[in-house]
Amino acid sequence: MILKSTNIEEKLRRRQSLDGQEHSILEQVENILALENKKEFKIELELRSSNNSHSNAFKFDLLASENIYHINTIKTICINYRLRFLDTKYFKNDFPQEAFSKIKALEKAHDTMLHGFKIMAPSKVFKLKNPDDPLLFAPIGNGYYYLIHTWGNDLHPLRKWLIWPFKNLETLVFTALIVSFMTTYIFNASLLTDGINGSKFLILFLFMFKSVIGVIIFYAFSQGKNFNTAIWDSQYAK
Repeated sequence: MILKSTNIEEKLRRRQSLDGQEHSILEQVENILALENKKEFKIELELRSSNNSHSNAFKFDLLASENIYHINTIKTICINYRLRFLDTKYFKNDFPQEAFSKIKALEKAHDTMLHGFKIMAPSKVFKLKNPDDPLLFAPIGNGYYYLIHTWGNDLHPLRKWLIWPFKNLETLVFTALIVSFMTTYIFNASLLTDGINGSKFLILFLFMFKSVIGVIIFYAFSQGKNFNTAIWDSQYAK
């Protein structure tokens, strides 16, 4: 007697038929998907809303300590890398599906609905479609924020140094002095043959410094630029 091989898919279908789920399975799946879509719609509304909540009812035993950051730490990084830390309502890009999944998981685990979301990202992502390394936070309270999700591309490895001159007034003046000195040295051809002429070098240096400052001021006014310390949490300044 030759035994017939078992078709597990056929067994699965028969079991489902016996359990009385054959006609209701699509309805169940549809209801589950509708519920998930409803949750994501509520989260999207919250992300795009003007809710200025400064805390959420987290269960602290369930939080990952490495994802908790104080506002002073966030401010320092924003200033060093010329980033913004703004309400998510100012974020012009689409939020990734992973962010929604993590928010839903947090809300389920902590039995709460999250409010007051913040985004840390370069200024341009609040105006243009550009996915450069946004970080999504939710407030815990007392100046602490919980990092929910990071997506997009990493920042340029030299970004911190490229934008360092615009960190504050002191760094801008220091940069102008260095650029002026180097430019003066390059253009003062007599340094190579006649030696350093102190008065001549000083006059040329002051002229170069004045020119560099003039270019910086013109660029700053024409582009509406401001220092990192002034824009890190501003939705208006560039």
